[in-house]
Amino acid sequence: VQLVESGGGLVQPGGSLRLSCVASGFTFSSYHMSWYRQAPGKERELVASITSAGGSTNYAETVKGRFTISRDNAKNTVYLQMNSLKPEDTAVYYCYALWRFGGDDYWGQGTQVTVSS
Repeated sequence: VQLVESGGGLVQPGGSLRLSCVASGFTFSSYHMSWYRQAPGKERELVASITSAGGSTNYAETVKGRFTISRDNAKNTVYLQMNSLKPEDTAVYYCYALWRFGGDDYWGQGTQVTVSS
């Protein structure tokens, strides 16, 4: 089982990034997918989530209107489009998979996002 994130990097405030997470080793379409982030000295927090079929999404209040989560079950990939980035968005972003019936879950290794001028 693997979740491999990519797309992180250094971006100026107001800029955009698109994170991708490619899954392998499990039935991707049977898993709800989420993005979490963890900033230095802070707890890991949920950023956005999407149901297994992609019919429903959920966002943290701090990113609503700026971030968009989506998925392509044919490509076993979940995305996080991040616009209007702020310095407080700086964190390691993690991909997370949860079996839609609960109990079975996986984490990616994380990708660093730094928002700074």
